[in-house]
Amino acid sequence: MKFDHQPSYSLGHRTPSSKDVAPGENGVTLVSQSVLGAINRGRVLQALYDNGPKSRADLARLAGVNRTTITGIVQPMIEEQLLVEGDASPSDFKGGKPARPLYFNPEAPVLGAVLLLPGTIQTCLVALTGEIKAVTKAEFDPFGDRQAFIAIMKDTLTSTLSQAHRAPFGIGIASAGMIDSDNGVILAVNLAPVLTGLPLVKILQEHFSLPVVIDHHPRALLVGDRWFGPGRGQQNFAAIYTGEVLGGAFFIDGKVYRGLAGSGGELGHTVVQIDGEACNCGKRGCWETVAALSWLRREAARIGLPQPGSITCARLVKEAESGSEPADALLERYTRNVAFGIVNLQQTLSLNSYVLHGDLAGGGATAAERVRRHVERLVMMRPNQEISITVNGIGEGHTALRGAAGLVLSSHLKVVI
Repeated sequence: MKFDHQPSYSLGHRTPSSKDVAPGENGVTLVSQSVLGAINRGRVLQALYDNGPKSRADLARLAGVNRTTITGIVQPMIEEQLLVEGDASPSDFKGGKPARPLYFNPEAPVLGAVLLLPGTIQTCLVALTGEIKAVTKAEFDPFGDRQAFIAIMKDTLTSTLSQAHRAPFGIGIASAGMIDSDNGVILAVNLAPVLTGLPLVKILQEHFSLPVVIDHHPRALLVGDRWFGPGRGQQNFAAIYTGEVLGGAFFIDGKVYRGLAGSGGELGHTVVQIDGEACNCGKRGCWETVAALSWLRREAARIGLPQPGSITCARLVKEAESGSEPADALLERYTRNVAFGIVNLQQTLSLNSYVLHGDLAGGGATAAERVRRHVERLVMMRPNQEISITVNGIGEGHTALRGAAGLVLSSHLKVVI
């Protein structure tokens, strides 16, 4: 399935090349005027995501520039139908021209999004406003034939993209496993070997003739948090995912931290217990060995909880609140084990804000509060420091899909996330 045309919007559909930058004698690097313009457009879009519909005057105040400068940035986006102006609001007591709020055009091209986890595929279309539609789901054999997986992926995406009224801006993929985001390759997925070594970006770009970008699943969750969740408007926070595996991502000084080729965020394989249990990665004592569902279910079986193979944090919370002392004790240990890793992050980066996803998020505010109490007991607190541990109530699937769409914005529309 190929789209015959690309979107015509000039919103910086490329990353800066060597022609765009000019390194000086002392290593100082400047960017070209065209790239600076793309960055400014991206920052205006990010301000709208952070703050909702805003007038030119509002955007000028937020950016600390004059209204003429803002008009020069937003007017081309209005003419290209990326943004629309709402109805004029009444003038204040000072008089002057009535303000007209700017926001995303619901008729603008959408973003394709994919959530790829061991055994499951979800695809959808995401409007610039965050609305999710045309959701398609499929299953695949994580230990099966690679060509069969590729066929299922193409068919699932085709079903979704065929419902777009015009060519999407691109396709963003949130994938489990170890991801080389620079080269678009899934390096390894322990729970789905069929994906290991797969150059998925190249395959889908050639098939659909659209820009494609891929990143680590927890990083997409972080971007989803930044768009519409607890990370909205924040400059520093981390997303922590627990489930069959454990992972995370960082938002530092207003930007997603990726590391070399997207290698940052393998939090499950940071060591919290020297000479501890063997991990799937081959090391011992990884955080994942004491804070993932496999540990939780083994412990549930050891202490005699009923149906231990299906135990979750949500069920533990429910049983603890119903008076089960064993469930309450196991919940306390589970949240403490999660807290150990967060303490190390806090001592290292001092992000102060952590959003829980996956199994821990299923435990809601009760689980989050227990994690927070453990963190505050273990961390070296500074005066007036507050540590926030929250859950994203939007739901993991929608957050990850919105985050996958956000990867397209980041890569091809120059929204700084």
